[in-house]
Amino acid sequence: MADTVLYEVSDGLATITLNRPEAMNALNIEAKVALREAVRSAAGDDAVRAVLLTAAGDRAFCVGQDLKEHIGLLAADREAGSGQTMSTVREHYNPIVRALTEMPKPVVAGVNGVAAGAGFGFALAADHRVVADTAAFNTSFAGVALTADSGISWTLPRVVGPGRAADLLLFPRSVKAQEAYELGIANRLVPAAELRAEAEKTARALAEGPTVAYGAIKEAVAYGLSHSLAETLEKEDELQTRAGSSEDHAIAVQAFVNKEKPKYLGR
Repeated sequence: MADTVLYEVSDGLATITLNRPEAMNALNIEAKVALREAVRSAAGDDAVRAVLLTAAGDRAFCVGQDLKEHIGLLAADREAGSGQTMSTVREHYNPIVRALTEMPKPVVAGVNGVAAGAGFGFALAADHRVVADTAAFNTSFAGVALTADSGISWTLPRVVGPGRAADLLLFPRSVKAQEAYELGIANRLVPAAELRAEAEKTARALAEGPTVAYGAIKEAVAYGLSHSLAETLEKEDELQTRAGSSEDHAIAVQAFVNKEKPKYLGR
């Protein structure tokens, strides 16, 4: 059986590929565990300076929970009188989303097809989304009598606004690539045939960049969304001191003076 998630590190870039194209990269337990461990590995590896999250095949990025497996698990829960199946949110989805959003390095999602449910949530947890012009997004949760998970109740309102987020969650529909771009869900649209190459190019550029500064930018944006201006200014001072003390800042300043392109070390 093929690995449900592929993990590769090359020249500072960790590429994580959901690898169940025959099931539209739906998330069975095996895939969720493998994805959680891959994202954690990328977050904790100092040699990794950027992450590319993408998927095999051309139909789907990830359609969320594997409902075929889910049906059987729900039946077992009813027979046992337990609610074990829904612990997947705590055990799998939450750690995946936290690792993607909190790691001090940039994450690019290469969305090659349909991103639904948790697949949509994982794409939104990335810092930058390169999206195929044939892709589409769907919250899906209410369509199977569930509420939001995979962080989408936090990320989606911050991207499209709370009113539009509530509409997309209450009335799930397919948001095509062009509309997703207009809403800010997609940062870049590219022809489907060029998706993998363009997403990798973007992620590699970030892997060669000032990693400490990128991590600080991620932290500053997340902090500023939930704190006052005064608190945010203090956080900016803290983070700018950190970035200004990095080797990469010294390299960048010297390169600017010398009119050269900086070669960052990621520290």
